[in-house]
Amino acid sequence: MVKNFFIFFALILGCLSGIAQTNSEKPMADFFVSTKGSDNWSGTLASPNASNTDGPFATLEQAKDAVRNLKKKASKDIVVLIRDGVYQLKETVVFDLKDSGEDNSITYAAYPNETPVFSSGKEITGWTKVTKTLSGLPKEAVGNIWAADVSDKFLTLYDDEGMLPRAQSERYMPLEGSKKNKLLFPKGTLKNWSNVEDVEILVRPTREWIVNMLPLKSIDEKKGVALTSVDATYAITKKGFWVENVLEELDKQGEWVLNTKEKKVYLWPRNNKFSIVAPTLLELIKVEGKIDFKGATDIPVRNIHFKGLTFKHGERYTLTKDDAGLQHDWDMLDKNNALVRFRGAENCSIQKSHFLHSGSGAIRVDLHGINNNISNNHIEYMGGGGILLCGYGPGTKDVNKNNTVYNNNIHHVGEIYWQSPGIFLWNSGNNQVANNLIHDTNYCGLIVSGCVIRFFKRSNRREQHRAIRWDEIGKLPKVNDLTPDDVRPYWHSKNNIIEYNEIHHVMKKLGDGNGIYIRASGAGNIIRRNYVHDLVAKTGKQSAIRTDGGQMDVLISENLIYNCRSQGMTLKLNNRFENNIIADIIPPGGTYLKLVEGPSNGATNKRNIFYSTFETCTFITEPKEGKGLVGEDSRGRVPARIKDVDSDYNIYFNKVDISIAEKRLAKSQADGVDKNSKATDPMFVDPENGDFRFKPDSPALKMGILPIDISKIGLQNQK
Repeated sequence: MVKNFFIFFALILGCLSGIAQTNSEKPMADFFVSTKGSDNWSGTLASPNASNTDGPFATLEQAKDAVRNLKKKASKDIVVLIRDGVYQLKETVVFDLKDSGEDNSITYAAYPNETPVFSSGKEITGWTKVTKTLSGLPKEAVGNIWAADVSDKFLTLYDDEGMLPRAQSERYMPLEGSKKNKLLFPKGTLKNWSNVEDVEILVRPTREWIVNMLPLKSIDEKKGVALTSVDATYAITKKGFWVENVLEELDKQGEWVLNTKEKKVYLWPRNNKFSIVAPTLLELIKVEGKIDFKGATDIPVRNIHFKGLTFKHGERYTLTKDDAGLQHDWDMLDKNNALVRFRGAENCSIQKSHFLHSGSGAIRVDLHGINNNISNNHIEYMGGGGILLCGYGPGTKDVNKNNTVYNNNIHHVGEIYWQSPGIFLWNSGNNQVANNLIHDTNYCGLIVSGCVIRFFKRSNRREQHRAIRWDEIGKLPKVNDLTPDDVRPYWHSKNNIIEYNEIHHVMKKLGDGNGIYIRASGAGNIIRRNYVHDLVAKTGKQSAIRTDGGQMDVLISENLIYNCRSQGMTLKLNNRFENNIIADIIPPGGTYLKLVEGPSNGATNKRNIFYSTFETCTFITEPKEGKGLVGEDSRGRVPARIKDVDSDYNIYFNKVDISIAEKRLAKSQADGVDKNSKATDPMFVDPENGDFRFKPDSPALKMGILPIDISKIGLQNQK
């Protein structure tokens, strides 16, 4: 698969090579687009002395139509170059089978050294300062609020600095008895606003790993009951809720409120800026083949490529009653919530493009997606996720695979939907995810998952159940009798290679998450040569790398884990953990290797280095008597024990107190493992400054532990 990636990557570079020209030459292309152009023109590059009777097109849509006509006349690679400026899209630009490249490539790229920007932002004008009294407006906002007339409903708003924060309350705690669509609220926190349908609540349900944004349907102030128009993922309890989009909470510079009944938007502008736009589209560009959703055969669009483009100002998505959720509703199946979406696409690509300041996600490859390339992009400040490869739900249809996600810089995603990861593979396999930099997310950095065993039962619950393709699966044993062998044929996130990625400063708001997480993903996944570091937020339990319930047959090797809280590695079942470095898991309570779920037949803990500069540390933990998995639990799981793991040739070292390492080694050897392991200094070059290279006389080299070349990890030069 790696060889195929490089061949494909070379072909893409080859087909784009004609775009770049020397300074003395005009760029070569079949058509040009410019904000100064006209759709009545022929799409040529106008000369400096042109009389404005011909020249470039004004819109991407017109260029797309011209490409269709050219395809009928000539079988050749086609290039469209797009000039500098902002292109406001009023409708999603859809590339379908008529636009397919088939055996030839069709490329839409930025004109050399220019920055074309695609935005769905519609400018709001006519701002006037509010001088009358606004009922409920906080006193600190009086005299600072401006208003404008609007006709559209929007959920996000932007100035030239980025997304403006919508007015939001402090966190309130729901009362006992609240449910998924029923909030029992403390007196005074909600009122029966005349525009209640504009009001939303951001809720943290019973679990650590999700937030929901729920529109309100009704409020009964007397009874203290609010109903939402769509269900939360779990009951609205324990973790709190925030009220959004009411004047009573408009108390900070930059905040805004929309009242659709009054047809007005209220804003406390930041830095006296009034260049304000509201988004009108969820998707800016969609590449869509013929999808046979319930059937076996799709017809994909092929060989369409985008390069060097900028996308911004997409709308925030909302949950609907018909949505089908992925694991824990971290995203939705086949949802129109990304700026660029490939839905039924093969051999397509998006490269060197910039995604920023938008309410939903950046890039999705949905359902049928094979041999697509997502490389060298910069994704930042998104309300949703970065990159999602989302196959069909569990069934026999397995057509989301062999894609490449390479060298993307992804940060500050999940700004609205905190659970949105930097990269997410769901029921998508045989992909290479390499050299990406992911940082500053509110939940996980990178997720690989499918459908967890216990969800394989017929139900209309949004989370995972609705995605299952029962007509393909047929009848299964009762859920309590299911084994991994029963459902493994429907886990399509298999044989992925996750390598050379750098992940840091994730898990900033939510808990029970990870730098890299894998669950229900089938066999053959490899997680190697990644650098996960500085997971330092105090948000609850987390791991740098974690295999979760049901996941088997993963190789985790040559990874560097440094300066993280809670756990370095969480290991379950038969997964193999080999030749990794775990350094400085932050106390108190930090565990370098956490064993949770067995049986551990086939599991390994070999040639790993466990290194600490803290006074206290715990190198390995197992379930304790009376806690966790002892014997078989209600799901038939059994506890993992180090004595059942093939554990050997490891190094344990505590710089402050070597006896901690010696006691760990003695305990392992008493359990019959770690016969050739050592409690000794691995002799890193400069570990206090993050340099974990080995000195020439390091005992690690003598034990066969491979060095980790950090220079090859993370973003590489973009040529």
